[in-house]
Amino acid sequence: MKNSSRHPGKRVVVTGATGNVGTSVVRALAADPEIGSVLGLARRWPALQVPKVDWDTVDLSRADSADVLAGLVSGADAVIHLAWPFQPTRDPVVTWQTNVLGSRRVFEAVVRSGVGVLVHASSVGAYSPGPKDEPGVDEEWPTDGWPDAAYCREKAYLERVLDTFELRHPRIRVVRMRPGFLFKGTAAPEQRRIFAGRYAPGPLVRPDLLPFVPDLEGLRFQVLHTDDAADAFRLAVLRDVRGPFNLAADPVIDASLLADLLDARIVRIPRTLVRTALTAGWRVHAVPASPHLFGAVLKLPVLNSGRAHDVLGWRPTRTAEDALNAFLRGVRTGTGDDTAPLAGRKIG
Repeated sequence: MKNSSRHPGKRVVVTGATGNVGTSVVRALAADPEIGSVLGLARRWPALQVPKVDWDTVDLSRADSADVLAGLVSGADAVIHLAWPFQPTRDPVVTWQTNVLGSRRVFEAVVRSGVGVLVHASSVGAYSPGPKDEPGVDEEWPTDGWPDAAYCREKAYLERVLDTFELRHPRIRVVRMRPGFLFKGTAAPEQRRIFAGRYAPGPLVRPDLLPFVPDLEGLRFQVLHTDDAADAFRLAVLRDVRGPFNLAADPVIDASLLADLLDARIVRIPRTLVRTALTAGWRVHAVPASPHLFGAVLKLPVLNSGRAHDVLGWRPTRTAEDALNAFLRGVRTGTGDDTAPLAGRKIG
């Protein structure tokens, strides 16, 4: 473990600290004078240097990581659990090992080490299919996910795990964050690799090379700049709040807004045609993103973030368009961050 100078204040441990959300969360925590130190955990040691942040490694998929975790979180005031690999989508047993079993090991370590606060990164993907219209669903909407997509199954399963966890351990203050899709410029290389493939040329994501945007039934979703989501996680550590919080920025993204951003025209396309094309590409390993996740996106409800505004005191500082534009710039430039997941590499 790297030793940095200690500051008075809360000690926070962050799992998945080198990914899209984790890098923003550790920076948000480090900038807060109420936070004394942060321990960032990841599978691989990063080159990233942030004041007040130490690093250590742990592989949550391993059964023997439970004892390691208990030692790492010992003495912490709060644990923020973010670790979550999307790939390989073709082998959900592999993702289950980290996303579900690894999460349970983190939760158990919190109990064993006497940590008082657990902040868990859930997702809009945990919600059952619902309305696409505003004002959106609140946190009481069912969290049964969409069973066809492994990502949604795993997020929904952990909601049930935490239901039981809260009943058994009422002294622990549990917060569940349920954000929409999270984007920032330095995470774009990772997201391009996850959803489009390692060799997808980012510079081709230009308005003059994207002549149309598909208008699909159900294509309405919400996005949020990752740095704004990170601020909600920071507030959850410092404020005496419990329960779930929806996180999203305005406006809701649809084909019309995408067409405006990309200066492209809208073309109505049957979603069965897109699903068939994605399935074919996925089966021959040309496309890494599962067609099951595509189907889930078309069914996800629109979120109402009123509880986060009123109870947590959180509001995004950037619009949904700002988040998307940051992502598109990151894809085109290949600019990443000093961690293995976010390493930038310009293709094309």
